[in-house]
Order: sequence, then C-alpha cells, then structure tokens
Amino acid sequence: MKKILSVTTFTGMLTLLRMAAGFLMAKVIAIYLGPTGMAMLGQVQNIVAILNGLITAPVSPALIRYTAENFDGSYLKCSPWWRASLGWVLIFILILIPIFYLLSDILSLWLFGSEQYSYLIKIIALCLPISVVGIIINAINNGLQRYKKYVILGMISVIISTSVMVLLVIYKNVDGALLAISIQNAIIGFILLMLSINEPWLKFKYWIGKINKTDFLSILRYILMALTSALALPTALLLLRNTLIANVGWDITGQWQAVWKISDAYLAVMTLALSTYYLPILSKTNTLKELKHEIKSVAKVIIPITIILSSIIYIFREFIIRLLFTDTFNEAESLFLLQLIGDNIKIVAWLYAYPLIAYGIAKWYIIAEIVFAIIFVCLGHFFVLYYGVDGANLAYLCAYIFYLIFTFILVNKVIPYSKLR
Repeated sequence: MKKILSVTTFTGMLTLLRMAAGFLMAKVIAIYLGPTGMAMLGQVQNIVAILNGLITAPVSPALIRYTAENFDGSYLKCSPWWRASLGWVLIFILILIPIFYLLSDILSLWLFGSEQYSYLIKIIALCLPISVVGIIINAINNGLQRYKKYVILGMISVIISTSVMVLLVIYKNVDGALLAISIQNAIIGFILLMLSINEPWLKFKYWIGKINKTDFLSILRYILMALTSALALPTALLLLRNTLIANVGWDITGQWQAVWKISDAYLAVMTLALSTYYLPILSKTNTLKELKHEIKSVAKVIIPITIILSSIIYIFREFIIRLLFTDTFNEAESLFLLQLIGDNIKIVAWLYAYPLIAYGIAKWYIIAEIVFAIIFVCLGHFFVLYYGVDGANLAYLCAYIFYLIFTFILVNKVIPYSKLR
C-alpha cells in the first residue's frame, strides 16, 4: 500500500499539472468559442484518440508488460519485444496515414456537417509518426518503473505543449483550437524525443534488427486489445455526441462536454496511477492469490480517493463551472450527479479490467469493451430521446455497472489463467 500511495502521490503531481493545463485550455476555449466550440473540440479529441489509439496499439501495454517482465539490468532481454513492437507500428503507419488522408472529406462531413475541416484529419494522420515516439518513451519509462523520470518528462512536455496550444486558440480562435488539439500529441512526442535522445535504451541496436516471429505474434493479442480500446469508447462518444447534437443542439451538447472534460481530468489521477504502478505490478504476479492481493491493496487507496474527489467536485460544482468555463455553461451544473456516480463505478471496474490487459487475455477483454460500447450507445440513443441530455449520463452509469459486473465475473469465475494458480 505504501508504494501505491507513493506512486499515486508522485504521478498525481503530473496529473494535477495536466489538469491545470487542460482546464486552462478549456477556459480559453470557453471564453473565445463558448459551448458550441466545446462540442466541436470534443469531436476532434475523439478522432485524435481513435487515430493515436490505433497507431499506439502495438506499443503501450505490450511494451510496459514485456519491459517490466524482462528488464534485469540489461536492455538486451527487452530488445526483442521492442523490435517487434516497432515493426507493428511501422505497419500501422503505412496503412493508416493513406486511409485517413483519403477519407478526410467524409470524416469531416460526418463530424462537423461540413468538409471545411478535412485538413484537420490530414494533419492528425501526418502527425502520427512523431506522436507514437512519445508513447514509446513513456511506455519504456513506465515498464522500467522510472517514475521520477516519467513524471519530470511529462511535466516539461505539458508546459510547452499547452503554451503552444493556448497561443493558437488566442490568435486563431476556432481554427486554432481545433488545430491545437490535432497536433498536441505530436508536440509532446517531439519534446520527449529531444529530452530522451541520449537515453542508453534508445540506441538503434535495441530497436533495429531481426524480429523474432514468436515475439512478433505475441504482441498481436495486445494489439487487438488496444485496437478495441482505441475504437470502442471514442467511437461510442462520437455517436452519442451526434445523437445529442441532433436532439438537443450544439449548445447543450457543449454543456455535457464540459462535464465530461471535468470528469476526464480528475479521473486522470486514478488512471495514471493504475497504468504507472498497477499494470507493471500485475504483470509480475504469478499466483491467483498474488493477483487478488494486488487488487485489494490498490482498491483500498484508489476507491476512497475517487469518492473524495468526486464528492468535492459535486459539492463545489457551481464554483468549478464558473472558474473553469464561463456563465454560458451554467446548465452544466445539473449534469454532474449521474456522471460522478458513473465515474466511481468506472474506477472499480478498471481494477478488474486491468488484469485482462496485464495477462494478455484478449478474447474476454475485447468482448467486454465492445459490449460496453454497444450498451452505452444504444442506451444513450434511447435515454436521450426520453430524458434529453441527462439520458447520456444515465447511459454512462448503466453501461459501467454492466462493465463492472462482467469484469468482476471474469476475474473471479471465468478466466482460465494459464500462469496463475
């Protein structure tokens, strides 16, 4: 428990900085663009999430696991997995960039009702190679459990990238805001590369060379899981946001997006701790008893923190809205309760979903993610028709209740752990 508290506190500093940066961006966008701009921002963010999720599918979970498992003071044992991951990344880049470049007009029309913003899709696609560099660097530092370096590099990249983004919004308004979100990950990737260029593990000999077929195929299950995550929730949010726009308009959808952004920001404290500490630790467990011990230990810390943070946000929601946005977002105050309850259920569910990632149990993880997304979208469409914008938050809560029940059953009853007894 002491270690998870230490990691949570340490990574919490990075998360707080990211939250401050995110809220600064939100404030600037709220002032210059209003609720409609916030809704448009959400659309671009989901496209960025999908594309970056696709391109980093072979990288993050697999690199974290195999680096944590194999590093014993020498990078040579990790090198086969690093080469295999990089091989998959190159394949994805060669496939995805042309596809999204050619489909940019269609995607712009679907997202914004106009082909005017097709250039953003092209920019996002062309930025993918440098974006993935940042993901690789973070994954390696995470797998090596170098939390201090991970946090310091993260802080520097956040400060620089946020400064660039704020300037774009101020000087270019809507176009600047959308462009800023489109290139954010590329900026971070470039900064991390410059700061890590002399790292010994970044030498070509560890990344370039013959790829073992077994290692190459072993990463495939992580790719399938990451692809599912990259597509499921962001796509569900795009569809749900389109439903909201069609039924309640861009302005009210922007109010909902503001609440979602606040939710994302404070949950980042939990998710960063889980991905930084929990995932590498789970990868090292060898018995079912050890697994359950880790789940309980982390739950004792993560769940109370989530409850406290969500309660504070609910109590001070009126002040938070005025601080982070503007008076035009007043209607967002009524949208917090169901969202925050859903957030708490979500964190508990993730405690049981992460073992599926750690052990590469692709089949059940993919089923859980896809079914969750389908339930979220279907309930969202139905509830929005009857309850308006509140229906979106109700769908979120119900979908995560299902996800929690499903992942709990998988961890305790269904999964035939090959390496756990």
